[in-house]
Amino acid sequence: MSLVKLTIKGISYSQTQNGAYALILNEVDGERKLPIVIGAFEAQSIAIALEKEIKPPRPLTHDLFKSFADRFDIVVKQVIIHKLVDGVFYSSIICERDKIEEIIDARTSDAIALALRFNAPIFTYKNILDKAGIYLNTNPADIDNQNADDDGVLSTPETFGLDSDGNAGDAYVSMSLTELHEALEKAVQDEDYEKAAKIRDEISKRES
Repeated sequence: MSLVKLTIKGISYSQTQNGAYALILNEVDGERKLPIVIGAFEAQSIAIALEKEIKPPRPLTHDLFKSFADRFDIVVKQVIIHKLVDGVFYSSIICERDKIEEIIDARTSDAIALALRFNAPIFTYKNILDKAGIYLNTNPADIDNQNADDDGVLSTPETFGLDSDGNAGDAYVSMSLTELHEALEKAVQDEDYEKAAKIRDEISKRES
């Protein structure tokens, strides 16, 4: 399976759910976005890593891991988002020490927070991006001019469009596939990633 390189577009806060954020990843050679819902601590850690000039007074957990790894000559070579099951992304951290490579299982949010600190590239497989990526049919310049501050996300870390019982919202269950695809396109144009993720999951469930 071919790997697709991703970059971080940014992080958006949910106005509908407290303590939840959406990490937005972009494919390097394309226009699709991959939204991943993360918790507040992970969002803070990633945001601090993105803002190079911000230095917390005491090291965060991911900073501590970086210091620990540096002390023992462990290098994070890359991060791969390798699996998507029931709306949950699974990732691997590829590490190297003394020319020996090790693969460590990790939550996607933690893996990306570490990748930033090690300047390591982030990848996913093409089939995952095909399934979960949101393709922009409009002009990217028009999207960039929109206000992305109101992007909504879900409260459950690293899951998409699920309620407490793991089901899609009732509003989307009653919609036809045609209506779902139209609603998905509109949500993407509005950069409403909470709604887009819910609709995408409902579509994937029906077409699987």
